[in-house]
This record gives sequence, structure tokens and C-alpha cells, in this order.
Amino acid sequence: MPGCGEKLAKLTSGSQYDVCMPGECIQMLTTGACITYNQNAGGCNRMLKVLLHGSCSYDCAYCSVRLDRPRLAFAPRELAATFLALYQKNLAGGLFLTSGIPYDTDDVMAELVETARILRGEGYSGYLHLKILPGARREDIREAARFADRISLNVETTGESRLRALSGIKDYTGDILKRLDWIAEAAPGRHTTQLVIGAAGETDMEIFDCVTSLYERISPSRIYYSAFQALPKTRLASRESTPAWRSRRWYQMDYLIREYGFTRTELLPLLDEGDTIPNDDPKALLARGREPVDPNTASLSDLIHVPGIGTVTAHAILQARERHAIRTPRDLGVSGSCLKRALPYLAFSGAARQVTLAGFR
Repeated sequence: MPGCGEKLAKLTSGSQYDVCMPGECIQMLTTGACITYNQNAGGCNRMLKVLLHGSCSYDCAYCSVRLDRPRLAFAPRELAATFLALYQKNLAGGLFLTSGIPYDTDDVMAELVETARILRGEGYSGYLHLKILPGARREDIREAARFADRISLNVETTGESRLRALSGIKDYTGDILKRLDWIAEAAPGRHTTQLVIGAAGETDMEIFDCVTSLYERISPSRIYYSAFQALPKTRLASRESTPAWRSRRWYQMDYLIREYGFTRTELLPLLDEGDTIPNDDPKALLARGREPVDPNTASLSDLIHVPGIGTVTAHAILQARERHAIRTPRDLGVSGSCLKRALPYLAFSGAARQVTLAGFR
């Protein structure tokens, strides 16, 4: 029987992100690398991301889990003991647990929940993220939410027709959307989802409609965006991989929606006639069509719409103008890096603005 070290090496992910890219969980890594790969990263410090089962009976066109892989798997108690040993030695700081689906979904989901139950029963109080499987039972979702700090199910793509291009097994309405509703009910404020950008040929307008609908419908704490990667031997191996900039731009768009409250009407102009998101900072693109903002009179919303100014900086400006009039950029009391981005979109007197702009070039 394979030992825990071999299983860890073959069933773990080396990603720095709090989600797994398609197929990356089964990359061949050394045990050391899979534990310490991102020891300097904030938020996900020393996150162990692991598959309970390394094989899958599903037919996802972009994923290589079911291809040429040994049928390695952890039993729930085995994985719990393995992780706790790493945690107690300060080699792992949190657990992200997902799984392939080699047999019945309910049975595999029950094993994921059982692993979480064992961990909590053994006194583990650290971070635990459980993936919900497509088609999972409502009671299993509730149990997962009871034990985990965060639960998630990937929406994957933008609709039924697009999902059919990726999988002949999963049903978008029943296996995905209905389960996302149950997840939102079971773990309000503690659930996420993920889109695989470009896998199904969806347009950015379709992604925009999907994302805005998800935030309105289930209020995920955030949505992740993974650029499709063509993996050898998968059905989509010959398709061109999605450029990384496209997922980066969607993270920026997402932030405008989720954190800054930009409306659908405000963001629609960013999509050109081909329904494609431009490879440029979306906040800066929108600001270029607006009149400069006077920091002495601007509302919180107007300030947040300025590139380089987020909620913290906007509140700092509001506090600064209560103490004195803002006649020059230095009166704002914010960092130089923020000022450099914001100055072109702020209304100062002509002479002062020209001098300060030159100073920050």
C-alpha cells in the first residue's frame, strides 16, 4: 500500500491561490514542496491543499484527474491524522480539502465531511475549507458548513449550454445552481465559487452576466477566476490556453463590483462590441471618461471611483478635509503611490496640479 508521503506527493497542489486550478491537484510534487510552497504568502500561509481521492469518473473536458493517474486515495481518518501531524509540527497552517469522484457522489461527500468531523473532534480549530461536490445532498452541505470555515462549489462556466461543452454528466441547474443556493443558505458569508475563464468559449459579456447574477442571487464572499490551461491528453488539449491577463482583469472587475459597489450600468461600457473585456485597468478606463473629482466636495462614492483610491484612502481624505481645505495633493494625507495614480483624476488648481504631477512622474 502507498505510504502517506507518496500520497501527499501525488494528491496535493502547489498553487499559491485559495482555489485549485483545473487538474493541478494531481501535479507530481515532493512532500516538502507541497507543504511549504507559499510560506511567505498572506492569507493562505502553508495551506495544504489535497485530494481525498486522486481518481474521478466525471468527464470534465479540461481536467486530467481521471487520466493516467494511480487510484490513490486517503481514508478520512488517515488524512486527518496526516494533516494533524503536519499541523502540530508547524509544517501546515490550514487545510483545503477536495476530491475526485471515483464512485457515488454521496459516498465521497460523506467521506469529506467525516474527515472534517474527525479533525474537529481531535481538537483542530484552525482554518478548514471543504469543497462541495456537484450534486451533493443538502444535509451533507449543512454538515460541511457546520465543520468548515469556508465551503465552495465551482460554478465553472456561465450556463447550461456552456457546461454541456465541458461535461456530459453534470447538470448546470440541478447539480450547480441549486447546490449554490443550498450552500448560501448553509454558510452565509462563508462560501465562494470559481469560474474557469475560456474553457467553454464563453464571452466576457456572458461572464459579466453570470458574475453579477451570482452576487445578487447567493452573495458569495468572493468569486475566483482561473484562466483555462490546456492540459495534455484532455479533450481540450488542442485548444489555446486563456491568456493570464484575462483572469487578472476579471479579478479587477470583480473588485469593483464586490468591494466598491460599481453598478452594472457603470461597468457595461467596458465591454466592447465584441463582448470582450479590454486588457487595461477597468477602473482607470472608466475614470478617463469622467470629470476630475474635487476632493473638497466629492462624496465617498465619487472618491472610490478614482483610480488609486480605495475605501481606506477615501475615508482618510474625508477626514483630512474636515481639518483643513485641500488645496494641494499633499493636503490629502495619503501615500505617494496612491497619489501618483489618482492625481490625473483629481481637481486641483492648475498651477499646483502641474507642479505636483511633475513631482510624481
